[in-house]
Amino acid sequence: MGLSAEQIKQGLDAVAEIEPGFARALERAGYPEPRIRERGPTTLMRTIVGQQVSVAAAASMWRKFEAYAGADPDPARVLAADFDTLRACGLSRQKQGYMRSLCELVVDGALDFDSLPADDEEAIAQLTKIKGIGRWSAEIYLLFAEGRADIWPAGDLAVQAGLGKLLGMDERPSEKATREIAEKWRPHRGATAIFTWHCYNNPAL
Repeated sequence: MGLSAEQIKQGLDAVAEIEPGFARALERAGYPEPRIRERGPTTLMRTIVGQQVSVAAAASMWRKFEAYAGADPDPARVLAADFDTLRACGLSRQKQGYMRSLCELVVDGALDFDSLPADDEEAIAQLTKIKGIGRWSAEIYLLFAEGRADIWPAGDLAVQAGLGKLLGMDERPSEKATREIAEKWRPHRGATAIFTWHCYNNPAL
């Protein structure tokens, strides 16, 4: 489960005490809604399905995949499917490779979603062993599915743009600058990230 509304409020209130731009934005835009995903491999299966396709295409593909594998797909059942079965679900050869990588790690016991390392960087390292899952996808999983309070996806362009807007910057900060700026907001960077998405293109600001 992701961060609760109360956790987001507490985190943002703490950051707003040291960042006037955040305090002003909170008055105008209000607190963001929680972003919740289910813990476990299904959430990352959805991530793989949704990569580099439209929302509509991803939804169609997932419905077909779900019809074969179930609402909460068993990794062993996915591994048992042949190429044509998964192709009929809309999964390209590349997506099948990513899906099999995830399922193999789970079935082999190399990746246990119920006991990922408590250290965020170690957990990211575990998740990025999955082919097709990069740092950003791992960070989003840890923030939305596990509710880790200090996750900061500095490589996200909307986070960068939202941050620039909140701090009154002339240009979108780089990933490096975004990471450096947020150091003083530990351990509340997860709530801060959710707020940057909330503020990005928000007409109230």
